[in-house]
Amino acid sequence: MKFLAAAVQMLASSDKAANLDEARRWIRAAASKGARVVALPEVFIWRGSKGEEIKSAEPIPGPTSQELANLARELGIYLLGGSILEEVSGSEKAYNTSLLFGPQGNLLASYRKIHLFDVDLEQGVSVRESDTRAFGDTIVVAATELCPMGLTICYDIRFPELYRGLATQGAQLIFVPSAFTAYTGKAHWEPLLRARAIENQVYVIAPGQFGKSTKSFETHGHSMIVDPWGKILSELPDGPGIVMAEIDLDYLAKIRAELPALKHLRLV
Repeated sequence: MKFLAAAVQMLASSDKAANLDEARRWIRAAASKGARVVALPEVFIWRGSKGEEIKSAEPIPGPTSQELANLARELGIYLLGGSILEEVSGSEKAYNTSLLFGPQGNLLASYRKIHLFDVDLEQGVSVRESDTRAFGDTIVVAATELCPMGLTICYDIRFPELYRGLATQGAQLIFVPSAFTAYTGKAHWEPLLRARAIENQVYVIAPGQFGKSTKSFETHGHSMIVDPWGKILSELPDGPGIVMAEIDLDYLAKIRAELPALKHLRLV
């Protein structure tokens, strides 16, 4: 089986309406080019200062999830809502949650980011996600008519055991929606994505934020789609837009048959 997939690159602000309008435009553009799977970046619907995060959080189901469901149904696509901040009842923290919708507009999977980015960088950038966000604790693989799809978010990419868990649960395609820092992205973004694809023999779809927002750190961009051999099929270094590539499950099966590393696992 073969199908087209697309990753959206954008620079989200604290204006939800503007972010949603832009996301809609790129989703429609990808679908018009034949994409059956479209993925948005991490926190695509709202990105602002830490002190305003709890106010921007939404319930699920809620306004943004409903908009995504409607788009998926209208366009007949699998749509990954990169991530939104999900309200946690009785808490001052929110989950960073990725949502996968099917072509009928049904919510197929919901994943709450497991690994939170707490770091102080040399350039004076301090990112403390756990100050305002709650930890997820569940690995998520969604069964779809195309293939099993694994869900992760951004900083998760540094933890190979999560990706091995997704692969052993059957994932053939793994999403990595991100707002990766420019500083770490220059050194690590590409090699980490390629490593996760190679070691687990999966396609990786990595939509990202790019550039500097007025209320947050600078992001790396370089949204890409990587095949199970580690080849970058499509990449957008900077600016808004979409990257597209063909997902070839017969090719994936060939790689797994000729180099059966996943069958040789001894410690899982």
